[in-house]
Amino acid sequence: MGDKRRTYQIVRKFLFNQLNREFLTFLFFLALSGTFWLLLTLNETYEREFKIPVKVVNIPKNVVLTSDETDTVRVVLRDKGMVMLGYMYGEGLKTIKVNFGSYSKNNTKIVIPSAELQRLAYTQLSASTKIVGSKTDKLEFAYNYGECKKVPVRWNGRVIPEQMYFISHVDYSPDSVTIYAAKEKLDSIQVVYTEHLNYVNFIDTLSINCLLQKTKDVKVIPERVSVTFFTDILAEESIGGIPVVGINMPQGKIIRTFPSKVAVRFVAGVSLIKSLKPSDFKVVVDYNDIADNPSEKCPLKLVSVPHGVSKPKLETNQVDYLIEEQ
Repeated sequence: MGDKRRTYQIVRKFLFNQLNREFLTFLFFLALSGTFWLLLTLNETYEREFKIPVKVVNIPKNVVLTSDETDTVRVVLRDKGMVMLGYMYGEGLKTIKVNFGSYSKNNTKIVIPSAELQRLAYTQLSASTKIVGSKTDKLEFAYNYGECKKVPVRWNGRVIPEQMYFISHVDYSPDSVTIYAAKEKLDSIQVVYTEHLNYVNFIDTLSINCLLQKTKDVKVIPERVSVTFFTDILAEESIGGIPVVGINMPQGKIIRTFPSKVAVRFVAGVSLIKSLKPSDFKVVVDYNDIADNPSEKCPLKLVSVPHGVSKPKLETNQVDYLIEEQ
């Protein structure tokens, strides 16, 4: 109780002190003049640009809007500061809703000219507000009646694992998407790419949920996919026991090589190396090469290697041979 009384006395003494009374009077008149200034300022007329969303509604079930359902019209409004303040910080300007059936005339696009956009904008403005300018000539919304096709998804960008690692394979979920567009657009699109990806110096499996690139007047479903990059350690390895096969042999002739099997050195991921077999590689000797350039030895050609193998090189480029009659 005593503490409250002392606090009361301190406050009372402060308020009735001559110097403090003068200070409080100054603050009162400062606040009052500020209020008058604000009222005068808000009573002035201002012009300001606003962006008003425009959305297409009541779209029939058999119609696919291939552009975004919502766009924006830019208009310059003139009114008192108080009204403009309401547009800026109050409820703002509501979305203009455009009825699909009222504007779909040519079976490919809804076109709303500037004059019509201004008329629609006036329906949600204060009676005192004037539109003194428009920076949007027209709005267009493309659509079609369900013309679509499925196309594969591919990643786009810069995805580089840490040194001595490489991307062994990539999975997409889903691996294809449905695109809706006018027929000429559909015919020109064979694949849909992800947004630009930028991931470097990673080691473990990398999974990314990303957006797909947008194309004007094309709708993609779904708009996002999951892309998973699987990594593996690079290693140099050699595999032997690969049989040498003769090709382009004349009727009734066969070729024997010495040795009959050779080895290939290559670079690949460790997990892939474990699964490789000699039959996954193909080494040939071409009879035409022998006929054109007779020699004691014949050249070998490595004509086929498994996917994921890089820098393949025969450990033996030439071998002895013998051509026999069958």
